[in-house]
Amino acid sequence: MARILRAKAFSAQKHVSGLAGELLDLVDDAIFFIKDIEGRYIAVNQSLVERCGKKHKWEIIGKTVSDLYPANLAEEYSSQDREVLRTGRRILGKLEVHLYPDRSRGWCLTSKIPLHKNGKIIGLAGISHDIGTPDEERIIPSSLAVAVTHLQERYDQPLTIAELASKAGLPKARFARLVKKIFRISPGQLLVQIRVQAAMEQLKGSHQSVVDIALACGFGDQSAFTRRFKAVTGFTPVRYRRISAN
Repeated sequence: MARILRAKAFSAQKHVSGLAGELLDLVDDAIFFIKDIEGRYIAVNQSLVERCGKKHKWEIIGKTVSDLYPANLAEEYSSQDREVLRTGRRILGKLEVHLYPDRSRGWCLTSKIPLHKNGKIIGLAGISHDIGTPDEERIIPSSLAVAVTHLQERYDQPLTIAELASKAGLPKARFARLVKKIFRISPGQLLVQIRVQAAMEQLKGSHQSVVDIALACGFGDQSAFTRRFKAVTGFTPVRYRRISAN
């Protein structure tokens, strides 16, 4: 087993070797990782090593989040991994708590994508980048993550900004300012972006009609969907599906 894991780690490190690997190691406000189908780290950048209180990458390779993080964080991260590995769906821009190098907690945006070989999911790659300093954590209510998660999970429903602000326990204006600070876009734009991202996944991974995908992703009609989709991606849904199939 150890020999197999070392082979996996060597192969994964090759993918992030050279200039790319050196650049990732220089980034101190983000962590990068590759995990195998069992959720074990097989490639990491130096920032992740330091945030786990270690000195060398080999101290991380072969470990899982349960070996490295407090139980509540480990369960959240592990749940995300299982979802990506089971369904093949990406997690994009999830607002969550992470650890800084001094082991204090702060906010980050996490994205994870499945890795495929011969049509099968063999692992995942992810990146989490900070959105502030430990001091700034205190001005970002934890309930904001609840509201953003609500949006990410129920984008297909007729959500309103007032509803999301209420979910966060914040005045609408305060909610909008925080979303703008974190995501660099307005709450309305964030909702559209999440819906378009979901549509992109469905256009690539299913044979549903464009109108069915539009409705499933929370757009009122195909015309509005096409307009919004092209504004975000630069392509019409039909053109995007055709390109993705090649």
